[in-house]
Amino acid sequence: MRGTRRTRLCLAGVMAASALIATPAARAAERTDGHLTDLVNPFIGSQNEGNTFPGAAVPFGMVQLSPDTGHSTGYDYAQNRIRGFSLVHLSGVGCRIGGDLPVLPTTGDVTQTDYAQYAAAFSHDDEEASPGYYRVGLASGIRAELTATARTGVQRYTFPATDKANVLLNAAQSLHKAVSSAVQILDDRTVRTEITGHGFCRDTGPYTVYTITRFSRPFTAYGTWDDGTVTPGARSGSGGAYVRFDTTRNRTVEATTALSYVDSRGAAGNLRAEGGRAFDAVRHRAREEWERRLAAVRVRGGTPTLRRTFYSSLYRSHLAPNIGSDADGRYFGWDRRTHRARGFTYYQNWSLWDTYRTQAQLLALLAPREARDMARSVVAIDEDGGWLPKWGYGPVETNIMSGDPVTPFLTTAYRMGLLKGFEERAYRALKKNADGVPPAEHPGIGREANAEYIADGFAPYVKGRPYAKMGDSDYHHGASVTLEYALADAMLAQMARGLGHEDDAARYAARSRNYRNVFDPGTGFFRARDASGAFTGSSDPARGTGFHEGTAWQYQWLVPQDVPGMVGLIGGTRAANARLDAFFAYDRLLADPATTTSARCPPGTSCRPSASSRSSPATTPGA
Repeated sequence: MRGTRRTRLCLAGVMAASALIATPAARAAERTDGHLTDLVNPFIGSQNEGNTFPGAAVPFGMVQLSPDTGHSTGYDYAQNRIRGFSLVHLSGVGCRIGGDLPVLPTTGDVTQTDYAQYAAAFSHDDEEASPGYYRVGLASGIRAELTATARTGVQRYTFPATDKANVLLNAAQSLHKAVSSAVQILDDRTVRTEITGHGFCRDTGPYTVYTITRFSRPFTAYGTWDDGTVTPGARSGSGGAYVRFDTTRNRTVEATTALSYVDSRGAAGNLRAEGGRAFDAVRHRAREEWERRLAAVRVRGGTPTLRRTFYSSLYRSHLAPNIGSDADGRYFGWDRRTHRARGFTYYQNWSLWDTYRTQAQLLALLAPREARDMARSVVAIDEDGGWLPKWGYGPVETNIMSGDPVTPFLTTAYRMGLLKGFEERAYRALKKNADGVPPAEHPGIGREANAEYIADGFAPYVKGRPYAKMGDSDYHHGASVTLEYALADAMLAQMARGLGHEDDAARYAARSRNYRNVFDPGTGFFRARDASGAFTGSSDPARGTGFHEGTAWQYQWLVPQDVPGMVGLIGGTRAANARLDAFFAYDRLLADPATTTSARCPPGTSCRPSASSRSSPATTPGA
């Protein structure tokens, strides 16, 4: 069939949605020419530890301006007080990071500097969100509205009539752990901050963000605070600043905050490049950008809930990775130095373990230009910092999760033609990563268990092994890590063969069969092995000994490089089909397709769903 990529995707989307068709009446109700952004619900996933955020962002933007309610990752729908609207958030992560520069409008005297104390109450009845826009009415009578460009967050606050309308900019408190902060009032419209923090799941090295906030009109008063002491009229401080306006006649104040990971000059340049437009103009442009992105996939049919779920998921798939370079192309590299991206946009925030199986392929189809720049950025991390990333946040390695996710990420980019012109540069970095481990002075752990994996054919499970560096340890997840390494080797073998490196291809292909070394014929499932080679831990495949965030029941399918071999280990096609039916609760699905949402419980486990699994899109806030 001939046609454009978009046409083919549209037809694929129609077929996918048609598989979830409801009644003809429901299909007729969904027949609309309205905006696709109206089908997106940013509140989905914002409770029961879904850890999404409802605030304003543009696709892959550096800034995600969103409310923080006291939850560790930002916003929790079950909470009813807002501590501030901060610049940086990640969607769906399980650990605290970002939340830089929470800003909150208040009225009256400024007496509190702890945002947990001055937090403003609000009601969901007076709150809305859509792609690129967020609005909430605070109990103080202030209406807050947020929108964004790629590198700026734009705020509009509508105050009651008062001569003490304040905007608090808190430099010392964030979602991450604070290291240092500084704030300066530059003139009667402009505030500059420098914020250094660290954190995430088990800590990261420190990183610094720089901001400049430009207000739409002059302050009538200002002040700063240090260690809880507020000093009216002060122009500098370490904790934060407040600026005051008289809103007895003009009740609206707008502000644009620009962000940079490089320096204050970068923030100022981003403000010049993307600031200066009125709030409504920025909001309109953000909405147009999201409409264009969402229109890459057109679906027909399905219930309103299904269509809303689909487009809300498509929306969230375009929230990260994030632009890391300033408008002038400069970015802060993993060698702690400033570089300039020439001919591409530099991206950061690499949750590779969570995305290499799915989002990487989707973005290569729907956003090929950005996906190419993302792949080029990952190669730049190796060139700048000496090693490929595992789970990178901003300019630092977190070492969160396990295995070798960067290899399938980059080899997927190669297979989809995104590495053209720098294939060999990417291959050299991948080969170094696949055949060794980072040096001791490097913050990353790479394939931490690589020496044993290469020598013995499996990564050992070593319970309680001390962490070599910050983050996770591959030795704590030897069974799943072996499967992950083997999968990565298979994909690298294909890339090596495509580039003419035949000896490497044969070597990696042989290593890709190492998955067999953690298969226990006695249980019929993959199983962890200790350093001596003995199977260890419970023989019950429903228990997670040596598997990262899963059990042998889930990980039994992680052999896409050799499905026939995996099926043979299970016992042949008939046995594999029976196991698949059990895994997906096929008999229950046939009997009750509308409510069957989880697999049959493996032997020895409980069928009680977790709190997060009980929240379906139909019952998620605002759905």
